[in-house]
Amino acid sequence: MPVLPDSPFLPLRARVLETQDLTPDVMLFRVELEDPGARANFHHRPGQFAFLSAYGAGESPFTFASYPSPDGVLEFAIRRVGTVTASLHDLEPGDALGVRGPFGNKFPLEEYRGKDIIIIGGGIGLAPLRPVIQAVLNSRGDYGELLVIYGARSPADLAFAHEFPSWAEAPRSRVELTVDKGDGHWQGRVALVPSVLKELKPSPANAVTIICGPPIMIRFVLVELKALNFAPEQIVTTLESKMKCGLGKCARCNIGEKYVCQDGPVFTFSEISGFLEQV
Repeated sequence: MPVLPDSPFLPLRARVLETQDLTPDVMLFRVELEDPGARANFHHRPGQFAFLSAYGAGESPFTFASYPSPDGVLEFAIRRVGTVTASLHDLEPGDALGVRGPFGNKFPLEEYRGKDIIIIGGGIGLAPLRPVIQAVLNSRGDYGELLVIYGARSPADLAFAHEFPSWAEAPRSRVELTVDKGDGHWQGRVALVPSVLKELKPSPANAVTIICGPPIMIRFVLVELKALNFAPEQIVTTLESKMKCGLGKCARCNIGEKYVCQDGPVFTFSEISGFLEQV
């Protein structure tokens, strides 16, 4: 019976099912492992990541951008920034690529049940938060209020914009959007994400907040959360780092004594507060 490779360094062969432009430089990939046995044995959780291989160009790590699907389809949101991502962006439906993983820890969604969920994202940082939003909406009765605060440089850079209406229309859910600079059609907020957080003043009572975005955004969001009396244990973030192996062997992704690929990428602020200057 087909199984996953014996070596975690060997990628599984996969194919692109579909691509979708999310922003001018971010594309959503829907990917399926070719081997049915490998597909059945591949289990990932929100917060984890995998390495995607563009044959002939190399591999790079990407967080899963969707909640695990019963049909085994994997989704990744990839921003075009270098050689590997450019090669991935050139792929078309039916083309082959490699998938190695899953790696890292996960968002402890079972611990969030009954709590208000505050999602704070910036730019492509919404991608690893999207599976949490999907989990909450799929099991709406298991969680409290859902607040999504999301910002980008411009309206065109708001990823997953086509999903915002369904998120906002879900019971006990709010979506608050902002951009750094508007355009001729934008009628929403023009402000930085930390400023929106300060304006909305969500309560820390029985709440958990989950952050992902540019490091500078995270730093100032943490300042505002502290001012709102969120405890370090109530603040969760998912980090990116220069990872090559995913197994804690190459020692490229360490933050203090932590390895992002093994101890993370999901951390509470209490776990990394002493190493925040390295983030």
